[in-house]
Amino acid sequence: MKQTITVLAALLIGSVSYAQFQISASGGYAIGSAGMKIGEKVSVSQTENTYGSYGEGFNGQIRGTYFFNDHIGADLSVGYLHGSDQTVSEVNVPGLEVDAVARARAFGAALSVVYKFNDNVYARLGALVKLGGKTEAVAYQNAVMSDEQAAGLSQAYGTEIESGSTFETNYVEDYHGQFPLGFVAAIGYEYPLNDNFSVFAEAEYYGISLKRKDSEITEWNTDVVRTDGTVAIAGFYSLDNLPAGTNRTTTYVDELSNTNADDSKELAVKVPYSSFGINFGITYKFKRAASNKMM
Repeated sequence: MKQTITVLAALLIGSVSYAQFQISASGGYAIGSAGMKIGEKVSVSQTENTYGSYGEGFNGQIRGTYFFNDHIGADLSVGYLHGSDQTVSEVNVPGLEVDAVARARAFGAALSVVYKFNDNVYARLGALVKLGGKTEAVAYQNAVMSDEQAAGLSQAYGTEIESGSTFETNYVEDYHGQFPLGFVAAIGYEYPLNDNFSVFAEAEYYGISLKRKDSEITEWNTDVVRTDGTVAIAGFYSLDNLPAGTNRTTTYVDELSNTNADDSKELAVKVPYSSFGINFGITYKFKRAASNKMM
């Protein structure tokens, strides 16, 4: 028993005597990886799928790394993703124009094992989780109203609304997901500037998907617009007066009855957040504990 305690104490003292802690900050850009279908482009002649990943975009990270010896350490990081626009719907047909994009605004964290091959080259491998945020959809729609609608609105509002006028709608819908778990892998090169500071560049891969939990329309405005571009009726529809059949909130579930009449529930889908990116950053290394001071 005493021998076991002695060995464990020696390992602990050895680890503490080497112990080095460092913090780093980085930023970079990632492109979508293993993109899935996220929308469609529709024209008079064809319909085309659009593919992508909400993991594409700019990101920033802050990391703390603790090295137990010359090669192995543990790394905890938090980061923010400012995702690029992904085309969800693009429609250009007579009488209807739609332009809808979605982008990620997400916070995440990762816990990784770090391995240093030498003083310059290192690798990371660990688990990745999303802490918070949303996928934000921003949509514009311009739909030509029927002659009957134009005549009815002209009479109801006492203003001239000629044939060919449109309903012009802008809205924002926020999507939230269930708690996801993915993985992160990276390989990097570190260049020391002095005993404390170094700069680095790394290639990083995120593998993660997010299953939708719910969504909420947070902004909505529909104007009636004449053919000359002037607004005939401002705020015809609003967040407090949505068009019939439009739900302010939607819940996503794994199963629905074939007799379900609640259109505020839809089947859940998984959306991709996987990406491959390049990061650049700076590291500050705290002074390493000296083993001779522990003796």
